[in-house]
Amino acid sequence: MPTSTRFAVAVHTLVALGVSGDKPLRSEDLAYSVNTSPAVIRGLLSRLNGAGLTTSQLGAGGGARLARPAESIRLLDVYEAVEDGALVAVHRTPPQQDCSVGGNILGALQPVLDRARKAFEAELAAVTIADLGAEVARLGKFTMPLEW
Repeated sequence: MPTSTRFAVAVHTLVALGVSGDKPLRSEDLAYSVNTSPAVIRGLLSRLNGAGLTTSQLGAGGGARLARPAESIRLLDVYEAVEDGALVAVHRTPPQQDCSVGGNILGALQPVLDRARKAFEAELAAVTIADLGAEVARLGKFTMPLEW
């Protein structure tokens, strides 16, 4: 089962919005940076808008911008806004209960997955969009604010 790229693309989008200052960015400009379709960006912006992370401005000079400071947007907020499923999926159909492994595997595996999810979420909660924007700037591929 393939993993989703929604989270990574949403983070990329939010970092681009964060480093652009208060200038609204069009989905076409964001799509260029991500190297994807503007339709993909618009779909993500819809989810991010619904979560209160972005706002959109229509018309000439319009586009998306952050709804709140980048310092207050945690990666966990982004993950929760755009991802639908569990971090790790378990069996699509229940394991065979009359098998010694099948009858016990979920009980053995689920606590491990729960701990992994909590560690993953704790790490995402500790990093903000502003942190990633600063790291992108430190890596030196551009100077802030980003020029489109």
